[in-house]
Amino acid sequence: MELDSFDRRLIALLRGDGRAAVSKLAVTLGASRATVESRLRRLLERGAILGFTVRLPATEAPGAVRALMSIEVVGRSTTAVIRNLRVLPEITSLHTTNGAWDLIAEIQTANLQDFDRVLREIRGIDGVLNSETSLLLSSV
Repeated sequence: MELDSFDRRLIALLRGDGRAAVSKLAVTLGASRATVESRLRRLLERGAILGFTVRLPATEAPGAVRALMSIEVVGRSTTAVIRNLRVLPEITSLHTTNGAWDLIAEIQTANLQDFDRVLREIRGIDGVLNSETSLLLSSV
């Protein structure tokens, strides 16, 4: 689907706040509420927007653990592995990639015990061949 500048601006606003009121979007975009609703409906119907999700703030709590996990998948099982990874709430983002690794998962847990459990769960998923995890120590 080809997106025009209005569609791209609307999507950018929704990325920043997926719960923004249509009336607020209309004012920001300089369009009528009906125009924004119709464009939003069209973007959803044509698959340019697949849905809306919840984003949780990064925890700064003492003991919180964040990491990036590179995952190698067996053969053509990527779709099944992704489906199994998406049900883990500790995975805050998931990406396909090229090179030696097939997927990159960002993981966030409250403590090391939870982190250890999540690593075992991921490594136990049928189709996960190998993984490498790097703890995120500080943001700079």
